[in-house]
Amino acid sequence: MKHLFLAIALAVPRALAAQDLLVAFDGGIGVDPASGVTPTGGAALNVVRGVSPGMFPWRISRLHANVQVGGRIEVDGRGLLLAGGNPIGTTGGQSVFAALFCGSPAAATVHSSNPAGVALEPNGNFRIDDVLTPSPPTSCTEPVLLILSAANGHWFAAGIPKNDADDQ
Repeated sequence: MKHLFLAIALAVPRALAAQDLLVAFDGGIGVDPASGVTPTGGAALNVVRGVSPGMFPWRISRLHANVQVGGRIEVDGRGLLLAGGNPIGTTGGQSVFAALFCGSPAAATVHSSNPAGVALEPNGNFRIDDVLTPSPPTSCTEPVLLILSAANGHWFAAGIPKNDADDQ
C-alpha cells in the first residue's frame, strides 16, 4: 500500500505539470545567416518572424525548452558556438535570451525572457529560467522559439517543437 501511495504521489505532480505545459522544444538548429540566393545573385538573409540572423553561422549541439501556461520558460542549451569566421568555436562573449512566437508568420505575437540575457559559458552552454513578457496566450499555434543575442537582438538558434508523437 505504501508503494502505491508513493507511486501516486510521484505521478500527480508530473500530470499537473504536463497540463500546464504550453509548448515544448527538443533539439535546436543553429543559424545560417543566408537562407538562399536572390534573383540577382545576392544572399537572402535568413530572417525568421521579422528577426535578422547573426552575421556568422552558429551551431548548437542540444536544446530543451518548456514553456508553461502563464509564461514560465526554462531553456537548457548546450554548445551554442560560432561556426564560422575568425572567432570560430567560441561564444564571441555573447549573452542570449529567448523569444517565443505564437501564431502565423504574418500575425505572430512575441513573448520574451529578460532581454539582458544570460552569458554563454565558454563551451556555449546556457540556462534560462524566467517568465516571458508579455504572457503568452493559453494556446500557442505555430510556435517558434528563437535564441537571440542580448547585444543586438539577432537570432543565433531556433528550437525544434516537440510533438506528443515524438514520445511514442
